[in-house]
Amino acid sequence: MKAVVYRSARHLEVQRRAPEPPGPGQLRIAVAYTGICGTDFLGVDSPGAMQSSWTVPADLVVPLPDDLPLDRAALVEPVAVAVHDVRRGRVTDADQVVVVGGGPIGVLVATVARHRGARVLLVEPDPFRRSVAAGVGIDAVDPADTDVVALVDGRTDGAGADVAFEVSGSAAGVDTAVDVLTTRGRLVMVAIHPQPRPVDLHRVFWRELELLGARLYQREDMVEAVRLVASGVVPAGQLISRVVPVEAAGSAFTAIEEGGGVLKVLLDWQEADR
Repeated sequence: MKAVVYRSARHLEVQRRAPEPPGPGQLRIAVAYTGICGTDFLGVDSPGAMQSSWTVPADLVVPLPDDLPLDRAALVEPVAVAVHDVRRGRVTDADQVVVVGGGPIGVLVATVARHRGARVLLVEPDPFRRSVAAGVGIDAVDPADTDVVALVDGRTDGAGADVAFEVSGSAAGVDTAVDVLTTRGRLVMVAIHPQPRPVDLHRVFWRELELLGARLYQREDMVEAVRLVASGVVPAGQLISRVVPVEAAGSAFTAIEEGGGVLKVLLDWQEADR
């Protein structure tokens, strides 16, 4: 089989290796597509999904509907992240939600929150990402030419947003997410920040804000994600920017890192061992 192996920063290598035989309580999966992301959950401390044959604990496996295309199914995992984030934020159909950051997870959080009935505003500086969000019906604005706080206040009679999701990973994103919240609003920290960020704790105190972390997901989130993708609630096909061969894994990561007109990129493993 083939596998993409991490060697060092920005250095990936495609290798041939023997598949790992399943042991007690394990299954071996023939991988069709792998979604490229900055993280790899199962895979952080063990080999992950960037291999054509993958041995995993059987109790982690969630079945897919037979009629779900496998490239769409590759988005189930990030959708599960969004489902978990929205559940952590306790989003309801009465809420005004602001999502700061319009990468794949930000767009998915906005989609899941909207499905819950919330009014959703996405804040994203990149025009390509805004166009993808708009294409799936999400209201997206550029913070460079929009006073986001004033816009949210105008939509809420000056009250502010009930829930804000920080998905940008930037200091400015943290400030925006805090500043838009109403009294007793909920801030859900989704992005992985590379360094500690200052937070306006006076505003947290003054408005009795809640700060919630969101790191992974539970099985119920994954099951719900399968349902949302299979039913078309999440327009998975519109979020896939590229499908590339395994040998292009390095350039695929570079394209995502540079933000060059891509949202979700998939590695295609179906021809890898032929």
